[in-house]
Amino acid sequence: MKNNKFFSYIKSWFASRWHSNYFRKSFLLILFISSIPGIISGVAIYTFGLSSTENELQKVHLEEIGERAQNIDDQFNYLEESLTHWAFDPTFNYQLVTTDFVYDFQKTREIMQKLMILQGSQYLISEVNLFIEGEQGPILFNPYLNHLSEEGVMRAYQSLLESPKHISWDHKEEFYQHTEYSSNLILTHQIPGVISSPFGTIVVSIDSGSLIRTLETLTPYSNGVTLLMNENSELLLSTEEFSEHNFTNKLVSMFSDQNITDRSFQIDWNDKTYSVSYGTFDRVGSQWTYVSAAPISAITSPIITISKVILFASLTVFGLAFFLTLFASNRLYQPIRNLTSSFTPSSRSTTSGTKDEFKQIRDRIDMLTSESEQLEKRITRQIPQLRQNFLIQLTSGFLYDFDERALKKKMENYRWNVENHSFVLLDIQLTGMSNKSEHKYGEDDSLVAFAMANIAEDLTKEYLDQYTVLNQYDMTSTIFLIIPNQITNVMKLLEQLADDISTAINQVLSRYVTITISSMTTKVKDINFLFEEIGRIKRFRDFNNQNQILMLNEVERDVSNHKLFYPFEMEKEIIQCIRRGRINETEELIRNFFDRVLENSKKEVSVQAGMMQLYSAIQHEILLSGVDPVVLYKGRNMYEELSHLREVEWVVKWLINHVITPYITYVEDNMNMEMKVIVDKIVSYIGEHYMEDISLESCAEYVGTTAYTLSKAFKKVYGTNFIDYLTKIRMNKAKELLFQTNMKIHEIAEEVGYRHSYFNRIFKKHVGLTPSQYRKSGVSNI
Repeated sequence: MKNNKFFSYIKSWFASRWHSNYFRKSFLLILFISSIPGIISGVAIYTFGLSSTENELQKVHLEEIGERAQNIDDQFNYLEESLTHWAFDPTFNYQLVTTDFVYDFQKTREIMQKLMILQGSQYLISEVNLFIEGEQGPILFNPYLNHLSEEGVMRAYQSLLESPKHISWDHKEEFYQHTEYSSNLILTHQIPGVISSPFGTIVVSIDSGSLIRTLETLTPYSNGVTLLMNENSELLLSTEEFSEHNFTNKLVSMFSDQNITDRSFQIDWNDKTYSVSYGTFDRVGSQWTYVSAAPISAITSPIITISKVILFASLTVFGLAFFLTLFASNRLYQPIRNLTSSFTPSSRSTTSGTKDEFKQIRDRIDMLTSESEQLEKRITRQIPQLRQNFLIQLTSGFLYDFDERALKKKMENYRWNVENHSFVLLDIQLTGMSNKSEHKYGEDDSLVAFAMANIAEDLTKEYLDQYTVLNQYDMTSTIFLIIPNQITNVMKLLEQLADDISTAINQVLSRYVTITISSMTTKVKDINFLFEEIGRIKRFRDFNNQNQILMLNEVERDVSNHKLFYPFEMEKEIIQCIRRGRINETEELIRNFFDRVLENSKKEVSVQAGMMQLYSAIQHEILLSGVDPVVLYKGRNMYEELSHLREVEWVVKWLINHVITPYITYVEDNMNMEMKVIVDKIVSYIGEHYMEDISLESCAEYVGTTAYTLSKAFKKVYGTNFIDYLTKIRMNKAKELLFQTNMKIHEIAEEVGYRHSYFNRIFKKHVGLTPSQYRKSGVSNI
């Protein structure tokens, strides 16, 4: 009877609590936390963990090798592009066919140096050779000069010239049989460039060890294997350490069957599970396949054991957890029951399905608090960008229709305090270097501009609370300042800030800086005029290397006395020098040109006007020569680039390196083949008419060109000028006649095209003996 009463009491006690959502959920939650997760985890790990882990490892494997394969592909692309660039190098032109490399040792040394430079340009390169089918026979630079005599070796290298591809990784079997490259990857490029009848080829041998170390990065785990195959599924390279390459051969045979569709799959080999992923490299004329096999069984095997242990332990604890949960749930529910009983009538305290109001209220409060904090953080992060966008919109005219009140309201929304405040701009513009170090225009300019903006922001916060830095990314930054009206002597404060910014930029960036301070305004609508005012004022800075602080009233006094000067006569000299292709003289004339401009006015507005006019004159000359500047400069906005230069030395270097030199090089490169034909024609003409009164002008007229053009072309093709070549031909003929005939000296002089008296002087100058002394010596050194 007592037992029945006890169990009846327990049942009633449990039922009264079970009707409560809070108790019921607490009980189930604690029970679940204490035991159910272990059971579920054990079953899940045992059932799905192994497969999921393998799939995830396989997925990670595929993602990792994708990124690393792209890096390797980029290295191959860089190698191919570098080789193509070298193949178009003017050094590898048709003159190599006729060059005597033993005699012309300077040319030989130049080729050897270029091959060694190319060999050291990338760590994948083992060695670089140059094969030339010359008039004196096949020649191989490796990088030293070698004359090929073995028939098999000659045929091997000549097979490279017969290839229909100018650049290729694939070569005939004959090439590998008769050279030392049987176990290397070889990349070749015919020279010159894309000419259909090549006379030679550059041979690049890939370092197998370096390539293997690179390919090993495709396998994320140790004891993996990576291999490289060509488009015919033939093995090019494998990282497997064992000499038999059994696993490698297994993988190669799988890909040879052409039945693999998935980018990643698993295979078993020697009691291990491997994740196999593959991809392709698009090489010139062919497609390579890379395969990465990574062992994953060492990672997955402990999962099975752990899952069994977890499952057994969870089932054992489940029984004990039930009773402990009942006790814990009751203790947790007691305070809530006491609290809710004071607000809820006792008649409803056991009502089934009662909602957990406290949890709902708590969840709602937590949610609103969290959302509020997130919004606050996001707004705080975006405020600087919103302020910058507002200023950009204001200066661009997008807010023109807003009245003053609406604009102030917008600024207050961006957490600016604008009431009883004034607005002013501080413009910072980098000019030249503040020390002796050389600076190339455009080198790390974006990084320097970013550093300048950071320096300005760090110093400005020490003076004022409200500011916004606008980085223009053209070596210029603008600081928008909001200054309280109660601050007295504002201009002195701004000058001190400008001085601190100048000093910091001088020390950190080694640059001179021009800082322009605008006038002040209390109206938001006038901020746009402040930007226009800044742009107008800073154009009147002195165009020299020094720190400058410009104020509106000071600049307005200078503007009234401003005069524009332009040296037109020096412009004509510069254009004439460009026509003659004299780059060094042109550079000196341009420096003198800017010296003259700066003598008359050092203001940037004057110097920039001279810069633009001079460039326009040069572009006009380029157009007159039949060259399209758009094509020559690849569509670059040259006027915009020139307008950003803040130092005379930058302007001179820019004009020489980016304008004049490309133009002269373009003209000369397009004249090379035509001029070689003309020079060869003149050489034949000299051989037939050297005894006549011929000159550079008469020869130029004979071939229909100018004397300057012929002289320059003759020097470039034969390495000597016209008159020296003519004199050499005449002297050789004179020595031949003196040694082999009994003709008189004056007859020989007339025979080779000289007057008697002049012949004696020039013969002694070039031979060291008079004609009669040379004849008596009886020694011929023709």
